[in-house]
Amino acid sequence: MHKENSSGSPHASASPRVRHRKRCSTEVLPDPYGSNEANLLVNDNNKYRSMRIRAHSSLWMLAVFSLVVYMGHLCISALIVVIQILMARELFNLLKKAHEDTQLPGFRLLNWHFFFTVMLFAYGRFLSRHFVNTVTSDKLLYQLARGLIKYQMIICYFLYIAGFVWFILTLKKKRYKYQFGQYAWTHMILLLVFAQSSFTVANIFEGIFWFLLPASLIVMNDVAAYFFGFFFGRTPLIKLSPKKTWEGFIGASFATIFSAFLLANILGRYQWLTCPRKDLSVGWLSCDPGPMFKPRYYTLPLWFPVPFPWKEVSIMPVQWHALAIGLFASIIAPFGGFFASGFKRAFNIKDFGDSIPGHGGFTDRMDCQMVMAAFAYIYHQSFIASQFLSIDTILDQILKNLTFEEQEMLYVQLGEQLGLS
Repeated sequence: MHKENSSGSPHASASPRVRHRKRCSTEVLPDPYGSNEANLLVNDNNKYRSMRIRAHSSLWMLAVFSLVVYMGHLCISALIVVIQILMARELFNLLKKAHEDTQLPGFRLLNWHFFFTVMLFAYGRFLSRHFVNTVTSDKLLYQLARGLIKYQMIICYFLYIAGFVWFILTLKKKRYKYQFGQYAWTHMILLLVFAQSSFTVANIFEGIFWFLLPASLIVMNDVAAYFFGFFFGRTPLIKLSPKKTWEGFIGASFATIFSAFLLANILGRYQWLTCPRKDLSVGWLSCDPGPMFKPRYYTLPLWFPVPFPWKEVSIMPVQWHALAIGLFASIIAPFGGFFASGFKRAFNIKDFGDSIPGHGGFTDRMDCQMVMAAFAYIYHQSFIASQFLSIDTILDQILKNLTFEEQEMLYVQLGEQLGLS
């Protein structure tokens, strides 16, 4: 006979079965990145507060940036170097494991050794050549700068080898995987930070225009994408960055290209922004702006709208190039931000840092700028820079690479060739 349970069923087991309630398939789990579509800026109760914080930080950054640009080439370059150091600090800390590092004394110092070695390699040769033009009247400083230029590569190489040997000697049992991971991580940081931002300093000395225009277009694209997405965004653009929308992307593209055309005309009017810097002085620049920055006048066709107040417009040739730069800034450069978003997702973090309220860290702000800097430099060298040697370029090379005695010998030989002696 089966023993009945309290419910009177003869077939029920003596031990009651635990029934698991099936989770409703429509339940939405929290997403640490805010990737649910409901978390888009549309209908978000906190979006206006977030916008105020972001706008306040942006105004402060704009004020500081404007002051640095006003102070000239050297101050802008110094700002880039400081930002690089802060970016490296954020990226070094991203993979840092406190318990691992406590058992590896000096390991963080090794990372910074590689960092400053690459900084010396990236900027040393470039700045030393400009330093020669600054101190050519001082023979001792000239010889010192010339020696640094000549032996800079081997100095940097042996500094790197010293770090390499240091790394091998500090390898510890049961820490190999972590140490080699950090070694590879360090080199990736050096590639991402220096391979791109070194182009920024090169652009600055080609003329502040070639730094300021691309950097401004990235900011304009970011702001325009934010506001277009804020007010009109409905369609998600990419899963890596769930708050980006097609409406914001398309609206920002048109706004950036239009702004590029106008901004190039405004910036191109000032010689201080368009003249290249050949030395490390801090004075104001004055030079022949060149054909790129000289307006050309175009007559409007008869079918142009009648309310248009004039029949002739002036356009600088550089404005047509600015359209290409604006197109890159609006279509390709945002993928630097998408890359950074995927990077942060891989490490389950929202921002690289919290240095800038409403924006995250410096790496969060410079992700697209690094992509843009490389393109601006390559575009300038390919389509803007003269493909032929000018008299100024030849004289510049003579002053950089020849000693005073060699320059005097060249002067005598030129006189003989021209029949002047």
